[in-house]
Order: sequence, then C-alpha cells, then structure tokens
Amino acid sequence: MRIAVLGTGSVGRAVAARTAELGHQVTIGTRDVTAVRAGEHAHWAAQHPEVGLATLADAASGAELVVNATNGNGSLPALTTASAPNLAGKVLLDIANPLDFSAGFPPTLTVHNTDSLAERIQREFPQAKVVKSLNTMTAELMVHPRRLADGAHSVFVSGDDAEAKRIVTGLLISFGHSDVIDLGDLSTARGTEMLLPLWLRLYGRLDTADFNIKVVR
Repeated sequence: MRIAVLGTGSVGRAVAARTAELGHQVTIGTRDVTAVRAGEHAHWAAQHPEVGLATLADAASGAELVVNATNGNGSLPALTTASAPNLAGKVLLDIANPLDFSAGFPPTLTVHNTDSLAERIQREFPQAKVVKSLNTMTAELMVHPRRLADGAHSVFVSGDDAEAKRIVTGLLISFGHSDVIDLGDLSTARGTEMLLPLWLRLYGRLDTADFNIKVVR
C-alpha cells in the first residue's frame, strides 16, 4: 500500500519506519523539504533510505492511505496544505490530539465533550474517510505493541466508513495489536481524545510513557 505520513515528529517517524518495514511504500510529508533535510531528520533519513520525503501535497497525492501525525493544533492547516483533492476518497488515519500547551504542562484540550479534532477534520474534508486511532499511547507502542507483555493492551478505532475502519484495523493488526476495539462512528473519537488528560497524569506519576490501557471484559 502507498502510505503518506504527514508529520516529521516522533509519531510520524515511528509510523513511517514501521510501515516501510512491513513492505509498504512510504513517503513522509512536510511543509519544508529543504529545511527538514538539513535538520535533525537527516540522520533518521539516512537510517531509513526506503522512506521518501516530499511536500505535504505531493506525499498525499500519491498515497492510498494518509496518516495525520502532525501536531493537533496544526492538523487542519497541514491538511489544507496537503489539499482536499489529494485527500478525497482516501482513508485518513488521524493520530493527532488537540493539546494546548500554552499554559504549560499538563496541557488542556482545545476540543472536547461535544466535538473532536477527528470530527473537525472530517467536516473540513468531507470526501476523506477519517478514522481515529492510535492516539491513546506513545509512538513506539503504536507500532510495536509487544514492547509491553504480550501486546494484548487495547487500541481503539472510530470512524463513519466501515471499509476505512477495516483497512486501519488490518494495519493495526500488522503492527502487532491483538485487541482492536471498534467504538463506532467518528463521534466516539471524543472519548479517545479525552483519555489524554488521564494519560498525561499517568505519565507524570509513572515517569514513563511505556504503558497503555487494557480493557478487561
């Protein structure tokens, strides 16, 4: 599958490296290719020559699946730069969280209760097939869940398109996730985004990001 990963941070790099390792054709999308090539990304890119680098629009245009791994506050502008026609008809896996660090740590949520970042993305790009997932754990656990015990902790998917959720679920299983819970339509992403305040406080208390939630039933 041709995959565009929008965002060059730790989440974007983790997803790009893992999907490429699994045999997908992967391109990372960024606003400024020249600046990224000259920065700290250069060392990572040298270790992952199989992963391409392109502008947001070029990466999205050639992809079958687009991953939004940008900063939550910059997701809508980044996706606008990627261009609606380049997202139309495609699965858009949204991993971002609407975190506001303006008042320090822990951050607050800029969207909550009656809306979610995922829903805002879907409204802005109605022809994309938005699926929310992987936003409730740290980057390395997203793509290597077996770092924890047997990897049987829980990951959630939310979305309005059943086929898009099936594709994302297949990708999650290929990462090693064994407990994928379909929460329902995209409005259920409000719940997973609102898990972040709890996650952040657990992170502060445990002093590690190597943990996740397991739904026992």
